[in-house]
Amino acid sequence: MDRESIKSWLITIAVAFVLALFIRNFIFNTSNVKGPSMEATLHQNDHVISLVFPLFFRDPEPGQIVIIQSPFENKRYVKRLIGLPGDTIQILNGRVYVNEKEIDEPYIQGKETLVENENTWTLGPDDYFVMGDNRLPGESMDSRAFGPVGKKAIKGIVVFRYFPFNKVGKL
Repeated sequence: MDRESIKSWLITIAVAFVLALFIRNFIFNTSNVKGPSMEATLHQNDHVISLVFPLFFRDPEPGQIVIIQSPFENKRYVKRLIGLPGDTIQILNGRVYVNEKEIDEPYIQGKETLVENENTWTLGPDDYFVMGDNRLPGESMDSRAFGPVGKKAIKGIVVFRYFPFNKVGKL
């Protein structure tokens, strides 16, 4: 190969690399579900696609499944968004209330949301409350344990499961 061909290949590889980084950071991302925290909606080793770009234009909505950055370690979690900035979240007698209204949660694993102490959280102007769908004790590390997360901790909105193949589909 001559010098021009090598230069052309290097430029092509560099452009492809930059484009891949752009897509991964600003358009969509893929994640692998680890652990039982989102059962029965998602299971261990399910692979999902999350959209990043909608977060630049609008806030996520309650009920959406989101990818969050863990507030205390270099990990990402898949969780369901429960509360928005300004909301008051209360867990009382195994039920979740947002602004004093019980929310319908047909997706949760188990019949109730269990906590060691019944708690109330009032969310600040940048706070979001997230929980796993598996509300059994010790099955989900979420806002019940580490408190609300800031908007910058939300890394994507999960929209599609692409593996396992027998469960492929929109979420």
